[in-house]
Amino acid sequence: MDLSPAPFYTDISHGPEGGAAYWVTAGDGKRIRVGHWPLESAEGTVLIFPGRTEFIEKYGQIAAAFAERGLASVAIDWRGQGLSDRMLDDPLVGHVDSFVDYQKDVAALMRVVRQLGLPRPLYLLAHSMGGAIGLRAVMEGLGVQAVTFSGPMWGIFFKPHIRPFAHVLGHAMPVIGRGHLLPPGSSPRAHVLTTDPETNLLTRDAEQFEIMRQQLKAHPEMELGGPSYVWLREALRETRHLQGRPSPGLPCLTLLGSNEGIVDVPAIQQRRDAWPRGELQIVDPGEHEVLMESAERTAPLFDRIAAHFR
Repeated sequence: MDLSPAPFYTDISHGPEGGAAYWVTAGDGKRIRVGHWPLESAEGTVLIFPGRTEFIEKYGQIAAAFAERGLASVAIDWRGQGLSDRMLDDPLVGHVDSFVDYQKDVAALMRVVRQLGLPRPLYLLAHSMGGAIGLRAVMEGLGVQAVTFSGPMWGIFFKPHIRPFAHVLGHAMPVIGRGHLLPPGSSPRAHVLTTDPETNLLTRDAEQFEIMRQQLKAHPEMELGGPSYVWLREALRETRHLQGRPSPGLPCLTLLGSNEGIVDVPAIQQRRDAWPRGELQIVDPGEHEVLMESAERTAPLFDRIAAHFR
């Protein structure tokens, strides 16, 4: 067993009791952190694939919601974020050499699942960037029974006048040795620390927004700013690649906020139309983090996800 104990911040996780984290080494040597919320007599385990900039503890409340519905949870810090190995000298720049590298992290997560003997069947909840990683993973045989995507990054939202520049710069800047830099308009700081509750793109719930802010203030080592040019290039390549592949045969529920402003909505609608066992639910009103709203608003969504998984 190559697992060893890793830090797990119970002061900010708001999750079920007994949560713990482990270090595991990916196939290319990167150190990856995996978190687990056990549940006695669980009827299965949810694999949680977070979005870009996120970390395990941010999903504690979601793990608690699944625990109330009889499911254990396991989550991951992708390479380059959370407490997993950062990829650049500047730890605040989000970076990955290739999106396929994230599949090495998925493989590391699945080793943890096997070594801990987590309850089966397995299900997948994948959010934002995790939705792109999760889509490739299920296309390539990830052993889950059903999937739920939340605001999945199957395309990136750009304003029409920005889109051509994003593609050109994402490919040109790495060629001239500037691939590690932030694109124009990207902040070196986390979104929740540089915006107001009224104008943020994540949640309409002021309490949830404050929780996100306090998590980073308590543990600033978790913070991540904008993505590098290389990340942008690789994300565009990956989403284009995925758009050309057929949907898996798994049952799929996709949740999308009515006011989504981070990922590309037409790409999600196209995937819904091409997924034989897929269903899209528009959450109205809703932003990017539809599962991080008030308990009153999210309870019906978690009921539906649990029913979908079963």
